[in-house]
Formats: sequence, C-alpha cells, structure tokens
Amino acid sequence: MRTVIQRVQKAYVSVSASTVSSIGHGLLLLLGIEDADTEEDIQWLCRKVLGLRIFDDDEGVMNRSIMDINGEILVVSQFTLMASYKKGNRPSWIRAAGHEYAIPMYEKFVELLSEGLGKPVGTGVFGADMQVELINDGPVTICMDTKNKE
Repeated sequence: MRTVIQRVQKAYVSVSASTVSSIGHGLLLLLGIEDADTEEDIQWLCRKVLGLRIFDDDEGVMNRSIMDINGEILVVSQFTLMASYKKGNRPSWIRAAGHEYAIPMYEKFVELLSEGLGKPVGTGVFGADMQVELINDGPVTICMDTKNKE
C-alpha cells in the first residue's frame, strides 16, 4: 500500500460536480493498493496514520497526532500511486490491484481507521472520476509505503 498523507485545513471530494465527502481540520489520504497487500499492511498503515505526530502543540512544534487534536480523515482511492515509470514515459499501473481485490482492502482500511479514530472517516467513490479539493496546512505532505517502511 502506498499513501500520500496531507495535513489539511479542509478537504472535499466531488463526483460529477456533487460533493460526496468533506472534512475540516485533519488528514487527506490518497491510497493506492496492490495485489501483494495484506491485512497486516492495513493494520500497520492505520497505526502509523493515527499515531503520526504532525500537528502543532502549544509551542508550535509538530508533536500532536490526529487523535490528539480530534481531527477528521478523508481517504480517497488512487490507483495511480502504484505507477511504474521505470521504462519509457508512459506509466504502467500493472501493480495496482483490480477492483475485486482493491475494494475490500480499501473498505477494510477505512473501517479500521474509523474504529481507531472513534468516528466515521470520509471517503471518495472507488473507481469514480473524482475531483479533490484541499487546503494543505503547512504544507505538510508525507508519503508512506508498507513495502518500504522508512
């Protein structure tokens, strides 16, 4: 699994000019899934996202997690995160999981994240042509890959 985590003041996801989900202060996650991903990857990534200390404390130091600030989370599926660009200039998405595998994994990720957060997590529409609008706070943007745990 690969994710781009963005600290946001607010974020929205729309399909056909209609907002399907929105959040205030919190995290926008773009999530890519491959066939090799497991429930262990989901659990690891959920723990990391919920514990990631990238929100300011009273001294302005990034020392608080999404849990500490009672923030919100929006998760948008994005198969293009699994792009392979090794050969040529046209990316290949051969590593991206097909719908039959990716949808249950995405739903499980959202479910575990919501359980850990203690409130519903916003989502996009899997496989839809979505427009994502956000105000990046900081900006703070972090990339994580469960196959390359840095």
